[in-house]
Amino acid sequence: MRLYLLRRRIATVTVAVLAGLLLVHVMFGANGMIVYKQKRIEYESLRKRIAQEQKENELYTQQIQGLKTDEKAIEKEAREQLRYARPGEYVYVPPAPANPLSPATHSAKK
Repeated sequence: MRLYLLRRRIATVTVAVLAGLLLVHVMFGANGMIVYKQKRIEYESLRKRIAQEQKENELYTQQIQGLKTDEKAIEKEAREQLRYARPGEYVYVPPAPANPLSPATHSAKK
């Protein structure tokens, strides 16, 4: 009877240890729940970025199509980029900054 109880206790402890190891592996392993949640967040972030890039791409496609077909769009783009003006119009060009800000370095000098 003692041998039976000892074997039963050993089997119970072994099963509990194996279950604990399995739980640790499922939670913290290479493909565990923590890694899964991080990958899920990264996936959602990338999906939103792709949607944003597709909207921007569609906007550029419409701009290109307009420049291919619409003379007013071509004129508008030329006037903006090349600073063209019609007779009697004035084009305002803001002055360049006199002293551009240089990035501050916090390194010690010897």
